[in-house]
Amino acid sequence: MEGQMGSSQGSGRVTAPEPTIAPISTLAHRVLSGEIVLPKYQRAFVWEPEQVLYLLDSVRRNYPIGSLLMWRTSDRRLASGHEIAGLTAVPQVSGALVQYVIDGQQRLASLVGAMHGEGARWGIGFDLAREEFLYLTEETPAGAHVIPVRDLDSASSMMAWVLRDKPTDEHVRRAQALSDQFRGYQVPVVTMLEVTEEDSARIFERINSTGTRMDIVDLVRAGTWSSDFDIKEEIEQLLQVLDRKRYGRVDTKSMLRTISAAAGLGFSTKSIQDLRRLDRAELQDAVTEASKAAARAVDFLFTQIRTPRAEALPYYNQFAVLVELFRQLPKPSADQYAAIGRWFWLTASSEYFKGWRESQMTADLDAVSAFAAGQATEIETGAALPRDVLWQRTQFSRANAPTKLHVLLMSYEKPVDLNTGQAIDTDKALAGQNDKQFHHFFPRAFLKRRGVSAARANVCGNLIMLSAITNNNVSDSPPSVYLKDLIDWHGEDTLRARLRTCLVEEDAYQAALRDDYEGFLKARSRTLHARLIDLIGSAAEGGDGSRPDVTSMGAEGSEEPDPVPDDAEPFDRDSVD
Repeated sequence: MEGQMGSSQGSGRVTAPEPTIAPISTLAHRVLSGEIVLPKYQRAFVWEPEQVLYLLDSVRRNYPIGSLLMWRTSDRRLASGHEIAGLTAVPQVSGALVQYVIDGQQRLASLVGAMHGEGARWGIGFDLAREEFLYLTEETPAGAHVIPVRDLDSASSMMAWVLRDKPTDEHVRRAQALSDQFRGYQVPVVTMLEVTEEDSARIFERINSTGTRMDIVDLVRAGTWSSDFDIKEEIEQLLQVLDRKRYGRVDTKSMLRTISAAAGLGFSTKSIQDLRRLDRAELQDAVTEASKAAARAVDFLFTQIRTPRAEALPYYNQFAVLVELFRQLPKPSADQYAAIGRWFWLTASSEYFKGWRESQMTADLDAVSAFAAGQATEIETGAALPRDVLWQRTQFSRANAPTKLHVLLMSYEKPVDLNTGQAIDTDKALAGQNDKQFHHFFPRAFLKRRGVSAARANVCGNLIMLSAITNNNVSDSPPSVYLKDLIDWHGEDTLRARLRTCLVEEDAYQAALRDDYEGFLKARSRTLHARLIDLIGSAAEGGDGSRPDVTSMGAEGSEEPDPVPDDAEPFDRDSVD
């Protein structure tokens, strides 16, 4: 496959398309017969329910809904693409003509699904009294004044509905008019002839890059597709590298970034789109290189950062950068491994990737290359140092990056349970949506009795890792009570040692014994921040080699936290690109 969209090296001119018109009922039956299918590079059905109802209403009103673009061929090598509307089609014999939908899949799937589909997605009716389409539910079932859309294409189904539900004469008239409209409504169809597979993919991509916004993976898939290369399948193979290491998965766009960087292009969306200019061999080489580097990146994250699963990463784009780093530097020295760790903790803590832009991506790629070439001892980054008030103001929620960072910090310390002394299963704790291993050091019910808001009680600084059994035993007891019980059972020195593994040092411990929540938060935030600065190490040093004062990095030099709204629920996205 030579060059894709935007390349001057195409397959040349194609035969002029053939315009016709066809009733939607005929098109639906051609789908059911297997004559109309989707090429493999097409994306799956993505329309929302409201879009389907809107389209049906346009047909009812005899509004135009646009044309369909087909590719007619006897070559069925692409017939393994998505089914249309999930309907089982009749297999065609080899050599029989088939028409692939190049443009208009969403519209055609909606019409076919509404008239012939099964299941909740396609349970659609028309309210003859209100004259509007709706989804059939237990609250709005088909009945005397609601006719299923799938009955509109069949005279026998229409008669069965009339005899069964005894609608009014006016409702029968409206149902008949609607049925006539659906069976007679015609759509313009433009059919391409004598077109190669690659040209059909180019046409699909060109149409969709200027029309309905496509997912970047679908767009690149269409622009790079050939009969022997499918970027989506290659990404799946790349993700299986993570699966084999039981690491979980990152999102597909991040994996596209790794392929784009491995191809020498970069991390940005523009760079990803430039993959369409490469030939199949270049693309395959990039995928292979990214796959090898991804395995090295996982090993580093598992052994050095102690994050056993991808979902625990504060930002997936960190993974994209790490993959490129290990592609350029397959065997780092011990000092380089340490520097990579410092880079990880700094970029994880600074919200650097929260608004990752193309200019940052370019600078980061240059920094990775300089580091890999031995021109720098640290991976230069524009990431700023975090503030210690982060832990006092950020809500504990698995959806935001600061929480993931907080959990990683606790996991890195290899925490033990305060009551049993047994190691906490951090792999289990890091699993998405698993809150059973976490405990509010100052129980929420206790704080509520003290007049502390739910949002203020749920900040990261108030969370530690505990076993579910110990969590239940603590219940809503004040710290002064349950800590003294633990002292009686195990001794104060043992408790202090266990608290240190949970990043609760002496000043926070003493505040807890006094039930002083604000004092505890400030003290623990200092501990969390100091530990983070230790992990960032020399990457946090100023130009004069000095280390920052870890106790005075709050807003405007203050330790006082910003106000926390009761409904605070931060959510982070990897980048704006």
